[in-house]
Amino acid sequence: MSLLVKNIGCIVGIDESGRLCVAGDAMKSIGTLSDAWLLTDGTRIKDYGPMSQLPTGIDCESIDAEGGWLFPSFCDSHTHIVYAGSREREFLDKINGLSYEEIAANGGGILNSADRLHDTSEDGLYRQAMERIDEIVAMGTGLVEIKSGYGLTLEDELKILRVIRRIRESAPLEVRATFLGAHAVGRAFKGRQSDYVDHVCNDMIPAVAAEGLADYVDVFCDRGFFTPEETAQIIERGAAYGLRAKIHANELAVSGGVEVGVKYGALSVDHLESMGDEQIEALKGSNTIPTMLPGCAFFLGISYPPARKMIDAGLAVALASDYNPGTAPSGNMRFVTSLASIKMKMTPAEALNAATLNSACAMGESKDYGSITRGKIANFYITRPLPSLAFMPYAHQTPIIKNIVLKGKLQ
Repeated sequence: MSLLVKNIGCIVGIDESGRLCVAGDAMKSIGTLSDAWLLTDGTRIKDYGPMSQLPTGIDCESIDAEGGWLFPSFCDSHTHIVYAGSREREFLDKINGLSYEEIAANGGGILNSADRLHDTSEDGLYRQAMERIDEIVAMGTGLVEIKSGYGLTLEDELKILRVIRRIRESAPLEVRATFLGAHAVGRAFKGRQSDYVDHVCNDMIPAVAAEGLADYVDVFCDRGFFTPEETAQIIERGAAYGLRAKIHANELAVSGGVEVGVKYGALSVDHLESMGDEQIEALKGSNTIPTMLPGCAFFLGISYPPARKMIDAGLAVALASDYNPGTAPSGNMRFVTSLASIKMKMTPAEALNAATLNSACAMGESKDYGSITRGKIANFYITRPLPSLAFMPYAHQTPIIKNIVLKGKLQ
């Protein structure tokens, strides 16, 4: 059934330009309409306009926003939501001064999560993950990418991806799946990294593709993990099976991940805490979206990506949560936009553009998601009345969401 939202104080995120992303100086602007209404056709946005032109005689469900604001749902293009248990022991290790790399060298980090996941049933993983899905939906996310990568064996990587498929079939938000077998070297291949890369290419990717379990392929291309050459080998193999690339790059060091991502047409290169002018230059003119994960920098206490330099260079930057048990245990995209403003000096409009339209573009999904546009999927949330757009990142923990609509359905 159609849904009519009336008495909207302000619709934010309107974009009828047809663009797939917004870049550079244009990120400072965001389309708005005050004192408005919006109508869906049951799934997609049908129309909107000022209250002075409110349509009448429509047989539909109705919501009175009572002056609240309407925003496009967040699009979170980088998460690791399917995992077993938590890693607060490592949180204490960080407090006591150990680095991410030292924790990993001591058997923690990704391998710790892989051990826990191996001992958890598919049903158990699904139940845990759905709790996190419910959490992010309640905080305004309507499109999410979920990675594997805590399996590191063929059987466990497939288990994670099957859980993601179950989430995709049952959750109200839209879900995309990424195969990240190259998150670390599995324990069985310790000291044999090249053999593990061959295993990912020759055994894992064909098996994932045979079941149609993934949309994208990802590689952790960074110091101490996988090299640019190994990354290229894996994403070329993925491309042969129809999987588009999304790359972990430059979290721990300038790794070559940005350059290999651009060379092979990756949808996005993500993290980017370590970025130089050469990497920014490499991204110019490409269709690869630089995606920043400030929740990770916040949690690890490392440097934040140079957002201002990238935007000032004309790039279309995106924001995502990196929701995972070790380095960013939160999927709160509103907090991500707040960190973007506080720590990376992005304006509220820039941060919202980065967390909606541009993050949808980092999944190749901005034709249907990421803005208030006639014909796009009706994913949005309604807040209580706000004093300004800046209130969103400013008062990032104040509860403001009153209603959530996903695929045209009131949740």
